[in-house]
Amino acid sequence: MTKVTELRVTRDKLRETKVVESDQKPLEDGQIRVAVDKMGLTANNVSYAVSGEAIGYWKYFPAEGEWGKVPGWAMGDVVESRSDAISEGERLYGFFPMASEVILEPGRTADDFFMDEAPHRAELPALYNQYRRTRGEPDFLLALENERCLLFPLFVTSFVLYDYLIDNDFFGAQQVIIGSVSSKTGFGLAHLLKNDPAVSQKVVGLTSSGNVGFVESLDCCDQIVTYGDEGEIEASLPSAWVDMSGDGPLTGKLHRLLGDNMVESCIVGATHWEAERKRDKDLPGAVPTFFFAPGHIAKRDAEWGAGEIWRRGSEAGAEIAKSVSDQITIEKISGAHEIASIWKQMLDNNVSPSRGIMISI
Repeated sequence: MTKVTELRVTRDKLRETKVVESDQKPLEDGQIRVAVDKMGLTANNVSYAVSGEAIGYWKYFPAEGEWGKVPGWAMGDVVESRSDAISEGERLYGFFPMASEVILEPGRTADDFFMDEAPHRAELPALYNQYRRTRGEPDFLLALENERCLLFPLFVTSFVLYDYLIDNDFFGAQQVIIGSVSSKTGFGLAHLLKNDPAVSQKVVGLTSSGNVGFVESLDCCDQIVTYGDEGEIEASLPSAWVDMSGDGPLTGKLHRLLGDNMVESCIVGATHWEAERKRDKDLPGAVPTFFFAPGHIAKRDAEWGAGEIWRRGSEAGAEIAKSVSDQITIEKISGAHEIASIWKQMLDNNVSPSRGIMISI
């Protein structure tokens, strides 16, 4: 019998990993078996793991006991089907675990997508339950599989943040400060703001000294500030803070620097996942809030029609991916133990933002 290989991590100690091999489970009526071909590994995967309990990312692909399966965006092939709607041989794009295969339960189905309707996923954000059926897609999109896994989900989030700021008239801000701007979601947002002629707000990117050259090569910021030099930020300007780092003390420092000029404080990611999460209470300025992208997507679905913001975000993501393709080198890493190693390097922030890591169990 064919073996299924999975990489699991301890949910509260993300560096602890184990490789699990088990026998394939037989399919039930309505299910499909998908061989996971390749997955993008980015700081986004780390954010999913860090917020796995709070938002429910561990629940998409449950594991026993203290263990979890880190999810991410990937391509897969249907290798067995007991579904009337989905055929063997179809290629899919969507949310998968770090595993050699996964069993899905297609429900609502259209020509270009289906929704997984497994009972344990019913109460989870629907965004991650949609799988794209790629067979009818245009050739240009089919040729961008790596970019789709590595960049598109992050750049769609960048677009959702960009739209959120515009939808709220930037909360009156005259500058947008982006934490961890070297992250893909960070520089995607910076790119959208900097290249929109209707946006007059100054774009300020915060990054480590080692990533300044990379950020400069992207030409997406009006000002680049390194950690420790936050005093260089113009504190007299009303500001929106969009934080990809999840660094509580950093957020506190900026609030105290800007005072009442901190008109929006939006926590998005967790690139500094081991930094102190807790922030001082009663900080001056806007109350820091966690930005939940599916919430804004649901708002736009109601206003624009289901899927429209995802379509616009995907188009924007494709354009950003095209513009930065020269700055990112795709690397392919295969094998569970090798993936465990690069996963730990990602946790240690030892993976340059110029590397595009594609993994395959």
